[in-house]
Amino acid sequence: MNTIAKSSLKREVEQLAEEAFHQRLISGYGDGEFPNQYQIVYRGKPRHFSFEKTLIFLKNLLQSEQPNNPC
Repeated sequence: MNTIAKSSLKREVEQLAEEAFHQRLISGYGDGEFPNQYQIVYRGKPRHFSFEKTLIFLKNLLQSEQPNNPC
């Protein structure tokens, strides 16, 4: 993955993490211990994922909290 794609992925992860944090779905987030990791604090436990897995985790978490609104 090139540098532009990585920075774009990181920005998207950070935006979703901030949204999940403000919805109180996670209690913390930020750069992980290693350069290609991101940390999410979920249910009181820090979890370290790659940016790709963090993106999937956050999307699923946010989607599961959306109310079912039939059209």
